[in-house]
Amino acid sequence: MLILTAKMPKRKLTLGVAAAALLCCCAIALNFGHAAVRETSASALPSSKGVKSNQDRVDYLAAYGWEVSQDPIATQELIIPEELDASYDEYLALQEGQGFDLKKYTGKRVKRYTYEVLNYPTGEAGVQANLLLCKNTVVGGEVLSPRLDGFLHGLAMP
Repeated sequence: MLILTAKMPKRKLTLGVAAAALLCCCAIALNFGHAAVRETSASALPSSKGVKSNQDRVDYLAAYGWEVSQDPIATQELIIPEELDASYDEYLALQEGQGFDLKKYTGKRVKRYTYEVLNYPTGEAGVQANLLLCKNTVVGGEVLSPRLDGFLHGLAMP
């Protein structure tokens, strides 16, 4: 067994303990700050309920930073399949990552509203934003490029 002892003046010991306590307080304060930022950003998302009119849909997309055409370029009525096989996994993951749970809407009718995005960050033309609504609730959405080498991502501005 090995025992080490050291002599240290009380003044240095007190300063060391005070410095350690200050570092702990700073770490705790930073953690609370990050939690507040996460809470603020989550509450900054638009409410998916009460989206009744075309203007409500345009405003919903604007809350994500998208400037879109005033009228949809397409409106389709769809039925979410009762059974979502493996071909839906990637799309379901995209929607779940945004807080949407399409599994709750299997077998239900939804409307898909497609708008042209006018301010995509790369300047690419023809980009579209889709919103899936069940009654007056947004249940899904995405931004995509319909080109052959296009892309698909969530509603958040990249």
